[in-house]
Amino acid sequence: MFKELRGVLVILLMSISTFAAAQNFPNKPVNLMVPYPAGGLSDVIARLVNNPLSKQLGQPVIIENLGGASGGIAAQKVLASPADGYYLFQGSPNELILGPLANSAIKFVSEDFRLVQTIGHAQIAFLIRKDIPVKNVDEFLEYAKKQALAGKPVTYASVGTGSYYHVIGEQLSKMTGIPMTHVPYKGAAPANQDLIGGQVDMFLGPFTKTYEEFHVQGRLKILAILNKERLPSTKAYPAITESKSLKNFTHSIWTGYFVKKDTPEAVVERLHKALTATLSDPTVKTGLEANSLIVSQPLPLSAVTKNYSDGINQFRGIAKNIGLQPQ
Repeated sequence: MFKELRGVLVILLMSISTFAAAQNFPNKPVNLMVPYPAGGLSDVIARLVNNPLSKQLGQPVIIENLGGASGGIAAQKVLASPADGYYLFQGSPNELILGPLANSAIKFVSEDFRLVQTIGHAQIAFLIRKDIPVKNVDEFLEYAKKQALAGKPVTYASVGTGSYYHVIGEQLSKMTGIPMTHVPYKGAAPANQDLIGGQVDMFLGPFTKTYEEFHVQGRLKILAILNKERLPSTKAYPAITESKSLKNFTHSIWTGYFVKKDTPEAVVERLHKALTATLSDPTVKTGLEANSLIVSQPLPLSAVTKNYSDGINQFRGIAKNIGLQPQ
């Protein structure tokens, strides 16, 4: 009887302690984990968000860049930290849904994380190296077909095996029946370097103004944006639906902020409130739009949770369709 009572008291005290910590959250700096090296779009988003989010939380938000394993290394580090909200993960279906499906070294599952709020959707650009003699997507596919027949399939970059950009590259290859060779990188920045340097032929990557500058400078070519129609921020480039061969090849990808699934509800609500307010910060909105991101509409926690669950089912379906296997 005494042991049972002592056990109940311990649980009660732990619950009170957890509740008190949640109510006082945050009382120290919050870490924002970015699962890619500095220089890519993910890093740009984090550096737009961290100061406004810091103002909302009343504590510094410290960015940590950690690339590798399609974001899996950074995700594992977050999971290894306490479930107290002091480690936010900036991620997408790339790292938390597709990563575990493609990389046998990744031991977590998507449901180990909880989505708190989304920040924006990236438009996907159809990028190729500057010296490929084509002017549009249809001409590129003809070029790729000839290269494959000659035993020299075109190469396409991604930010890692099983990443969103790998999956849609594989989907492109299967849809067209054209063999292509996947070249994984640790992030968009090194992929960009090799695309500009001519070491890789194609990258289906998140559009940024930097690509527009490179296109104007003749350092790479933007053949299309994988949208259903031209949007104001990318109206200079064809929507993929304007091509003859890939009218249904439309894609975009969202970015959001996650915590471990068992983070106290009061902490999740506090972070959700702060991130929602951050979304309406003029500098954040202007910065995201300047990078051609579509700013997310803030959603209540219940809708955010449903969207993540729907995303898990959607991308698991795509992975199964293309035969993605853990490696």
